[in-house]
Amino acid sequence: MVFHVLEEMRIRSLGVIDDAVVELSPGFTAVTGETGAGKTMVVTSLGLLLGGRADPALVRIGAPSAVVEGRVGAPGAAVARRAEEAGAQLDDGALLISRTVSAEGRSRAHLGGRSVPVGLLAELADDLVAVHGQTDQQGLLKPARQRAALDRYAGDAVAVPLTAYKAAYGRLRALDAELDELTTRARERAQEADLLRFGLAEIEAVAPRPGEDAELAAEAERLGHAEALASAAALAHAALAGNPEDPEAVDATTLVAGAGRALEAVRSHDPALAALADRTGEISILLADVAGELAGYADGLDADPRRLAAVEERRAALTGLTRKYGEDVAAVLAWAEEGAARLTELDGDDDRIAGLTAERDALRAELSGLAQALTDARTEAADRFADAVTAELASLAMPHARVSFAIRQTEDPDGVEVGGRRVAYGPSGADEVELLLAPHPGAPPRPIAKGASGGELSRVMLAVEVVFAGTDPVPTYLFDEVDAGVGGKAAVEIGRRLAKLAKTAQVVVVTHLPQVAAFADRQLLVEKTNDGSVTRSGVTVLEGEDRVRELSRMLAGQEDSETARAHAEELLATARADL
Repeated sequence: MVFHVLEEMRIRSLGVIDDAVVELSPGFTAVTGETGAGKTMVVTSLGLLLGGRADPALVRIGAPSAVVEGRVGAPGAAVARRAEEAGAQLDDGALLISRTVSAEGRSRAHLGGRSVPVGLLAELADDLVAVHGQTDQQGLLKPARQRAALDRYAGDAVAVPLTAYKAAYGRLRALDAELDELTTRARERAQEADLLRFGLAEIEAVAPRPGEDAELAAEAERLGHAEALASAAALAHAALAGNPEDPEAVDATTLVAGAGRALEAVRSHDPALAALADRTGEISILLADVAGELAGYADGLDADPRRLAAVEERRAALTGLTRKYGEDVAAVLAWAEEGAARLTELDGDDDRIAGLTAERDALRAELSGLAQALTDARTEAADRFADAVTAELASLAMPHARVSFAIRQTEDPDGVEVGGRRVAYGPSGADEVELLLAPHPGAPPRPIAKGASGGELSRVMLAVEVVFAGTDPVPTYLFDEVDAGVGGKAAVEIGRRLAKLAKTAQVVVVTHLPQVAAFADRQLLVEKTNDGSVTRSGVTVLEGEDRVRELSRMLAGQEDSETARAHAEELLATARADL
């Protein structure tokens, strides 16, 4: 017997349930009650605890929120480790899970007293509980789910190559997308390359230098005012150094020199005057320097109109570049550098396409090998899985039924090679997996969606889960109406098989069949009160006479029918004998 089981759930303001506690057995617990009494709220509650979608319509009318709390005794190592990573704490060795759904649709989750994302509960679900109901039966009809079931049964034989296959498939998809972008946009990229070549050629023809635009602007300003500048320099020079054409004119250099001589004659008599004499000497030297530079400036000033025309022509060429490629010469040069790099990239497309194509071909070859490995592993596991499920069906009153798998591939000239053929492929390989059922000898195997009745589908699903329990067990299995469409001997066999499954796992079954409920270790009755709600007293553990009365009601709709009571007692006796 496993120990990490769901011990109890408390449900408040969910659907018809006002406030109820569901105490579960470590073995086989059957949940019964009249139609509409709220039995399926057990499944709904567990779904919320396992991170299911929060539907505000589930909140009881008039209540601000619905709350579901669950207690998992001694959770497995993987669950405990993940919970502790999230900051959760165990309560005397048990893990407490809580989910709240408000009437406005907000949802909160708590794990071990710690608020956690709802997604974390969904992560833990696979290691805690396997939930099966009518929706899951419909899911089993989908080939993708059937392939997933087969892969789960095969274990590492499929999981290892499938992991490698998915990684290679992802890389191939990325390569295909890149190649598609390169080839489909070839015209656009060619046009872009032509524009870049034209621009780079235009810039290369002008050959601008960094900072050249600022230098030419300054030179143009100087050349445009050359006469005024030369005249000003000449006048200033004459004022400082004298005018040779007017010997009697007084200039600044002569006046300062005279002042210096006057001070030098008496500087020895007063230190303050000596300091002024020194400063006057410095002024005389500075005036001489400025006068010399003014003379040189005037002599070196180029007033050639041809030079001005050449400068303006060069500036016009630079303006043509800045109008197209940047706000100044520095920006134009930056554009040219980036454009050259981009052109190199575009010109290398052919080489790049060739390299990517070779890489894609290598990946396709790798995928072919991995797809073949997946097909081989699935084919081998399919025979074992089908034999095991067929054996289980014999124990579920379908002794002549035979289950098999059809593993096929669809030819595709652009696909991967499997079995010497080119076939289509997807993220999970190249195999199309379909579960087939032959209900009796002579009947051709048909897809279970077409070849199984509702009752047969329920038993096939139960058989599949029983087979899984021996290879990939989970602590708790919850079945909602898995016995739908079944009755008589088949119902007894389902009850017997569920009881057998409960020897290695916790099994909770919501059922309307007394033949199934009789095999339970514990039977819970869900009853409404007069106001239509389920309260704490509305979920009771049935024992002794009370259990006989409920089974009688389920058999004949009459708790006090002697015939029904006798049949109920017989069912209980049969179940006890099997156990």
